[in-house]
Amino acid sequence: MTTERVLQTTDLHAGYLPGVNILNGCNVHVDKGELVGIIGPNGAGKSTLLKAIFGQVQVRGGSIELNGQDITGLKADKLVSRGVGMVPQNNNVFPTLTIDENLQMGVYQKPRMYKERLAFVTDLFPELGKRLKQRAGSLSGGERQMVAMSRALMMDPTVLLLDEPSAGLSPVRQDETFINVAQINRAGVSVMIVEQNARRALQICDRGYVLDQGKDAYEGRGRELMNDPKVIELYLGTLAADQEKAKAAPQP
Repeated sequence: MTTERVLQTTDLHAGYLPGVNILNGCNVHVDKGELVGIIGPNGAGKSTLLKAIFGQVQVRGGSIELNGQDITGLKADKLVSRGVGMVPQNNNVFPTLTIDENLQMGVYQKPRMYKERLAFVTDLFPELGKRLKQRAGSLSGGERQMVAMSRALMMDPTVLLLDEPSAGLSPVRQDETFINVAQINRAGVSVMIVEQNARRALQICDRGYVLDQGKDAYEGRGRELMNDPKVIELYLGTLAADQEKAKAAPQP
């Protein structure tokens, strides 16, 4: 069976300051229907990768392709119209607007899609349909994430980019958010998710990448990466230390 590749970066170099790259040859891809996780230590370039794909960071080398077409350097509005959705980590809803108004903002380029896409997201998240007139600023952190993801889905994206959707949430709200991400993926949306909560993210991902110093250091199936000794040494170091302590402890 032929695999359809929806998103791919090749030897990607990008950064914020002149002469200083955060990404140093990053190669990742997402196939149709996949949920792909990006993990790694702080400063590895995870969020920078998403911002580079979404035209928010200068790309200085390499390429980005969407459905086989070069999209390197395109601005966010062009990327949205071509099928890239993005949910940033911070400031991802308009707090003074209602849920309904937030969703309308998501489809501003093609307002005629509104009714069809509203039906899609409220079928996916029925709770939204009951609270459309509620202001987004009155929602919990997890509920705001649901609204932000739903707004990004309003343009029917080919791939959805999520930047640390569980950040700052309580454990219960984190679980709800990961369930929502998996639900979006099951609905047929390809997803790339950056997460600091690596273990939880890898549990729901088809595949994952570990970034280190702006490069893709390791790739594998989600659950396999959780138990890979090299990944544990590089990123899940606390887990490795705990395992060593357990081995050294006297046995009852």
